[in-house]
Amino acid sequence: MTSKNAITNSREFAQLLTLARGGLRFIDLSDTLSNSTTAIESMPHTIEYFDHQDTLTVGAARFGLQTEDWKGSAYAYERVTATTHSGTHMDAPWHYAPTSGGEPARTIDDVPLEWCLGPGVLFDVTGIDRVRGILREDLERELERIGYELQPGDIALIRTDASLHFGEPDYHLWGPGLRRDATAFLVESGVRVIGIDAWGLDRPFDVMAREANAGDRDQLWESHKYGAEREYLQLERLCNLAALPRPHGFVVAAFPCKIEGASGAWTRVVAILDGVGQE
Repeated sequence: MTSKNAITNSREFAQLLTLARGGLRFIDLSDTLSNSTTAIESMPHTIEYFDHQDTLTVGAARFGLQTEDWKGSAYAYERVTATTHSGTHMDAPWHYAPTSGGEPARTIDDVPLEWCLGPGVLFDVTGIDRVRGILREDLERELERIGYELQPGDIALIRTDASLHFGEPDYHLWGPGLRRDATAFLVESGVRVIGIDAWGLDRPFDVMAREANAGDRDQLWESHKYGAEREYLQLERLCNLAALPRPHGFVVAAFPCKIEGASGAWTRVVAILDGVGQE
């Protein structure tokens, strides 16, 4: 995607936002990071909560402040221990390989912000077998069904409904995942960000491991590894894609936390639509 194309696309969806009649509608496509799922995560996280009473002692210890100084209530905060790939997050090219296209791979703090805001395109690929995976032909068929042609700067959202199983012990085994030819098709069409409502963009690891152990190593993490050839970003563990009222004609905002040198970061992903016709 060239800078010229980025500016053109920015004007297009900025106009959508500015001229939206009836106000704007926001649909949250992000999962909630919660202690309730810690026990089932392959990369566990913990959230410690400190309330307004807990911090009275902190104020006393650090600043000599007494309860009456705070009028009986101080401040609340949380301490989170988690990987940068916990919950809804964005993968940077550095996650896939040390280089991309022969150049040093970008870390999350080096991701161009203009990539993170763009027209959204929803691919409904629910019902595809998780072993077969999602092929290029599936995406092309869906584009034909919805009457849309991909444009540079589009953000592709892959709906598998694996998110319906978030919170279950085996949720990471649900969802078909993109095969290499599908990922290449999107990226080579100008898509910089691909999001999926599953644990990962590739097929489940039990499927890939079984095939790798049988001798087919080329398919192992094939969509991630494609990022070593052409850079792109992944959004993983999206949810609520079924709430999108149409397959295109909306904007996706997905700005990751800025963490120095990181391979990924937590991301609040939101779809923005005009309010016309909403109930």
